[in-house]
Amino acid sequence: MSRTPNRPGRDPPGPVLRDNTSMCRSIKTLRPPVTDDVTDEDVRAAALQYVRKISGFRAPAAHNAEAFDRAVAAVAEATATLLTTIEVRGRAS
Repeated sequence: MSRTPNRPGRDPPGPVLRDNTSMCRSIKTLRPPVTDDVTDEDVRAAALQYVRKISGFRAPAAHNAEAFDRAVAAVAEATATLLTTIEVRGRAS
């Protein structure tokens, strides 16, 4: 991914990516009632999208692969914990 310099008054703060099409801009909602049957694969996919988005990398370089994979696992674990502990009120049983 190549970067272009910011132009004062014309670009948002931070680096500008020339090709941002490879990163997902939205993560699917995984809580009920939006999604009732959430799989481990759904949780990992959302975690991967999140880590890709915040790191700015679609795939890490070899020297960052371990850190990237640990981040995906940690986000997936936190997501699974959140989904099993939140209470959605006003939902008919």
